Amino acid sequence: MAIVSVSNSFLTFNSPNQLRFSRRRFSAMASSTTGVRVAEGEGNLPKLVLTSPQNSEAEIYLFGGCITSWKVASGKDLLFVRPDAVFNKIKPISGGIPHCFPQFGPGLIQQHGFGRNMDWSVVDSQNADDNAAVTLELKDGPYSRAMWDFAFQALYKVIVGADSLSTELKITNTDDKPFSFSTALHTYFRASSAGASVRGLKGCKTLNKDPDPKNPIEGKEDRDAVTFPGFVDTVYLDAPNELQFDNGLGDKIIIKNTNW
Repeated sequence: MAIVSVSNSFLTFNSPNQLRFSRRRFSAMASSTTGVRVAEGEGNLPKLVLTSPQNSEAEIYLFGGCITSWKVASGKDLLFVRPDAVFNKIKPISGGIPHCFPQFGPGLIQQHGFGRNMDWSVVDSQNADDNAAVTLELKDGPYSRAMWDFAFQALYKVIVGADSLSTELKITNTDDKPFSFSTALHTYFRASSAGASVRGLKGCKTLNKDPDPKNPIEGKEDRDAVTFPGFVDTVYLDAPNELQFDNGLGDKIIIKNTNW
């Protein structure tokens, strides 16, 4: 059974440039098969490959800070990237775990914000006895300022364990004025829709957006296991911090989150 863990912390204080690590340290680790290394990805874009001592592996593109692959020790990839995804830095990468920041969905700026359309940089990497980890950073620049005029720092830590993938996103307000935002890690899991199910949502209030997304129908989930016999577009309100996902391909994944 694999575990996905998501932790999200929000900080609001003026403290830019807190973390700085030399590229020499990162490059020294790149030569090991275990730990973190740099590789050339699709479209010649740079990506990071994280390999745990137990041979679990994740791939992260610096463009968008997007995790595109998470393979457990057996070699099976539990994430999905759309066949029509492009790697040209013109459009965000469609699949894996893309960022939605500082906006989820449509709004005053572009769809899902700009976090998935900017280059992230490496500020730290670690190799422990049971995992491999890297921390990426995103800061404001002319591109983000043109649509959202605030100074910020986003730190995104990704940890690959024997059978787990953990992420932590911290947003720091480095401006002299307050701002509000929303964020999400928009995960694409590899699954068979006919066999997939989710447990843990029974009793949640629902907003069914099919057939009319602009006028969702309110309801309540009464099933122990949510299945997907056809097209589904439903929002679950006040979902619990732990869910069980059966991808219909022989894998059961525990999804845990904190502060989302």
